[in-house]
Amino acid sequence: MSRAHSTYSLRAILVNAVIAALYVALTLVAAAFHLSGLQIQFRVSEGLNHLVVFDKRYIWGVTLGVLVANLLDTTTPVILNVPFGVAQTLLSLLLVGYVAPKLPKLWMRMVLNIIVFTISMCMIAWMLHLAYKLPFWITYLSTGVSEAIIMTITAPIMAAVDQAVHFSKVLD
Repeated sequence: MSRAHSTYSLRAILVNAVIAALYVALTLVAAAFHLSGLQIQFRVSEGLNHLVVFDKRYIWGVTLGVLVANLLDTTTPVILNVPFGVAQTLLSLLLVGYVAPKLPKLWMRMVLNIIVFTISMCMIAWMLHLAYKLPFWITYLSTGVSEAIIMTITAPIMAAVDQAVHFSKVLD
């Protein structure tokens, strides 16, 4: 293995570890202020889902962050929260990671991401239905709307941060 390749791999691992840690920290802050939980999902950390529109290699950091955050979540049974939360995130990120590069404009990729994550909240609504017998459609509406709001608010923020950080080059 060449030195450049091993450096790249180490850099990608470290950056994704930082992304995971940031996701967990932001999730814990949201939980401390009671901004997320059950039917309301105003996790500011969900804004990190937008990283996939810049580079699909961020999938692993965001997904790891969701895994750890859901393991630490005491409001929902881990036996449901981890597989449903991780699956919802991973499937959404993989779909966006595949389709987004085909879209010519950043705003199109961001809108795609918002739509995919909003629709995929059906998995979280289903989990909450199983765990707490919450009515599925009302729960889907509330989790989907809260996800759409947080993803819409964080999209321009992530686009602005990208102007300084250049997310697509960070992993190179």
